[in-house]
This record gives sequence, structure tokens and C-alpha cells, in this order.
Amino acid sequence: MPLKSGQGKKVRQENIAEILDSYKNKGSIGTSKPASKKAAIRQAVAISYAKQREGKRGRK
Repeated sequence: MPLKSGQGKKVRQENIAEILDSYKNKGSIGTSKPASKKAAIRQAVAISYAKQREGKRGRK
């Protein structure tokens, strides 16, 4: 499922949950395979914030 774009905290949390669900099922986030759950969480947060910034200033 694609990530949602938006500026709210709820949207960011939903995106993080979506990424972590994908990690639990596949063992990877996209093409990346984080070494631990902690690394996966950090990566999910970074991706979610990046998606939020993308929505704020438009696609680049």
C-alpha cells in the first residue's frame, strides 16, 4: 500500500506503521534489509518524515 501524503501527526504515524508492517512480513523495507528491528524503526521514521516534507513543498 502506498504511503499517504499529509502534514499531520496521525498521517506520519500511519506511514510508520505501514512501513513496519511491511518489514515484519517481508523482512525488508523496499530493497533495504535493516539488520535489526531498531534499525528498521529508525529507517521507517526517516522515510515517513521525508514523505511529509515532500507533501509540504511538492514533488521533486
